[in-house]
Amino acid sequence: MFTLTRFVVAVAFAFLPTLGRAAEPESAVKVTRNVLYATVGGEKLYLDIAVPAGDGPFPCLVMIHGGAWQLGSRSEFSGGGKDKDGKRTPSWIEIAAEKGYVAAAISYRLAPKHKFPAMIEDSRSAVRFLRANAKTYKIDADKFGAVGFSAGGHLSLLCGMCDKSAGFDVGECLDMSGKVQCVIDFFGPTDLSLYSTSSGIEDNYIVPVFGKDVKTDATIYKKVSPLNYVNKTNPPTLILHGNIDLIVPIKHSETLLKSLTEAGVSAEMLTFSFAGHGGWSEREMAKASAASFKFLDTHLKGKK
Repeated sequence: MFTLTRFVVAVAFAFLPTLGRAAEPESAVKVTRNVLYATVGGEKLYLDIAVPAGDGPFPCLVMIHGGAWQLGSRSEFSGGGKDKDGKRTPSWIEIAAEKGYVAAAISYRLAPKHKFPAMIEDSRSAVRFLRANAKTYKIDADKFGAVGFSAGGHLSLLCGMCDKSAGFDVGECLDMSGKVQCVIDFFGPTDLSLYSTSSGIEDNYIVPVFGKDVKTDATIYKKVSPLNYVNKTNPPTLILHGNIDLIVPIKHSETLLKSLTEAGVSAEMLTFSFAGHGGWSEREMAKASAASFKFLDTHLKGKK
């Protein structure tokens, strides 16, 4: 199911430098890498963070990589790329910082070594860490957004939709909230029960992450599916999906949009024709980026 995720997301990121500004030899943005945000069972978890120039405080954007909850790395958001002349171009966190957001690309524990909910526990732990250190990084602690591709979209949704009652807040900085105030979901799975009809997909890609199949425990997919957490308190959500995505079919996003709208949540969806699971064209990524920053400016900066 998700074997192509790492490749297609990498292809998508290859276009991202064109969405912000041209590469420059100097930047006022301050990038700090390998920031330790938590230690879980002896495993250290890190994030890379870009902070805008100026006094702040700034809204914070937490970026969560994809890869079927088993692959990928925060460098997909923080590593940058190269232009046609071989010069380094800005990473996503740098582009976001240049637009007035503190941006953090986070790592999280991966399956199959670590089963769910390790991934969402870590993602929410990173949010809590950033809130606890808001002064250090010039963050407005009341204005957090999350963005993710594929599995990262799934985790971003859970960062926005769940409160402490979901049981995902464990570890450090527990006096802080792990909930974000808006979410951008790029083709993330929202209803895991849709995969139970294919034993091959379920056995090879779902069970290694979530530990059980639906035949063993019919409730397993309910607990892990964002669709199960829809209610009127959910934050504003932007969903982006290609209409020929064979890995996470667009039905995931269509159903989520319908449920959010019926619950009275501010939600919108952009559908990209003839687009699959990532690997979108430069034009499609430019459209997605423009929509994303407009959404963030509206909900985290109060711009109309």
